[in-house]
Amino acid sequence: MIMPLLEVKELVKHFPVRGGLLSRKRDWVHAVNGVSFSIAPGETLGLVGESGCGKSTTGRCVLRLIEPTSGEVRFEGRSVTAMGRAELRAAARDMQIIFQDPYASLNPRMTVGAIVGEALVIHRLSKTPAEHEARVVELLRVVGLHADHARRYPHEFSGGQRQRIGIARALAVSPRLIVCDEPVSALDVSIQAQVINLLEDLQEQFGLAYLFVAHDLSVVEHISDRIAVMYLGRIVEVAPARELYASPRHPYTEALLSAVPIPDPSVKRKRVVLQGDVPNPISPPAGCHFHTRCPRAMARCGVEAPLLREVSRGRMAACHLNDG
Repeated sequence: MIMPLLEVKELVKHFPVRGGLLSRKRDWVHAVNGVSFSIAPGETLGLVGESGCGKSTTGRCVLRLIEPTSGEVRFEGRSVTAMGRAELRAAARDMQIIFQDPYASLNPRMTVGAIVGEALVIHRLSKTPAEHEARVVELLRVVGLHADHARRYPHEFSGGQRQRIGIARALAVSPRLIVCDEPVSALDVSIQAQVINLLEDLQEQFGLAYLFVAHDLSVVEHISDRIAVMYLGRIVEVAPARELYASPRHPYTEALLSAVPIPDPSVKRKRVVLQGDVPNPISPPAGCHFHTRCPRAMARCGVEAPLLREVSRGRMAACHLNDG
């Protein structure tokens, strides 16, 4: 049995809501509620769901860019959540992130060469200036940019090129795992395909594992080996990508898939229209969080939270409809 590269167990993140004269804590936003999953070496796990469901928070808690409230994150058997500052800094060589907004994630006052080479300096990965420059040029070449781009500034590039710079920066320390935090959502559709193809090529070339966060199921369809569907802080379904698209086992997954456009007009698909809005994460509904919008909800769903359990080989779902 292959040991998971990354294991996340019962991850929880609650953010305080402050208000009043002295900004006292008034309540908590339940952003992530007991999320568990694993990623094998070289695997891509797509993490999908509506905006505000806790996907990006989960990814950042994995890297401890945000401190989790509770739960455990293990990388190659080592507890990331128990690491001190020095150990966590060393672990950053194995775990990197590509941010959503290529316009905001790059320092406009630094040249591209300085941005890509910054991690080489921090982790002392180049011994001489010549070696440093050669490594920066190689990283730019790998992501489809030219050597002379190293002397330019981020504002001189398009959105797709800036995201390639962000990818080169993440690759600089030769990581094993990259959290892709909606890396194509800010790009034009034609550019999205180019960036996803690049990520697939890099995965094959360097043996990378991805946690690929997205709100659009059509984006993660081809790059993901498995997909985890998230709703209001909880994972409601996990399945191999092909099986999830062919036969979803949770009503929320069905609704997400029904919204994916189909290029062929002759193909008919039943549209699932969800009623109402996503509940307030400060006071999520009792029982199954999705029952207030679910077209197939039962009385049991409002009082008893379904467990995420195996419903068939390699597939998990949190829905009482699978109990029979």
